[in-house]
Amino acid sequence: MKKKALLVLIIILAVIQFIPALPESSPEPQSSLLVRDDMPEDVQSILQSACNDCHSNTSTWPWYAHVAPLSFWIGDHVEEGREHFNLSEWENYEPKKKAHKIEELVEMVEEKEMPLEKYTWMHSDAKLSQEQRDVLIDYFESL
Repeated sequence: MKKKALLVLIIILAVIQFIPALPESSPEPQSSLLVRDDMPEDVQSILQSACNDCHSNTSTWPWYAHVAPLSFWIGDHVEEGREHFNLSEWENYEPKKKAHKIEELVEMVEEKEMPLEKYTWMHSDAKLSQEQRDVLIDYFESL
């Protein structure tokens, strides 16, 4: 009986590998916040390393993101992140929405709620120092 259950589990795990779970990535549009000419390099670098994978349309998928059932969890997480704040869609936001997103971003960075700790476990370059947090906050408060 245990062998049968194990075989069924293996078959299920094998089959779910073929179910697409990750949102599509696309080239960065010219309307992206990441390609602004007036953005300081340090701000751009911080956004690229700490925010881009979950909050843009140009996510970089590590090998483990393609392994189900983890791919379902990561895909859902990125879709939710893009819904809340999307660097690639920044210029498509209305001014009122931009102002609100800036308030949210500043609050999340100040409170150390972003980037998420579970993301920084596997992406150590996404861990922000207090100096990096201050750089982001100062930049977004100046917009």
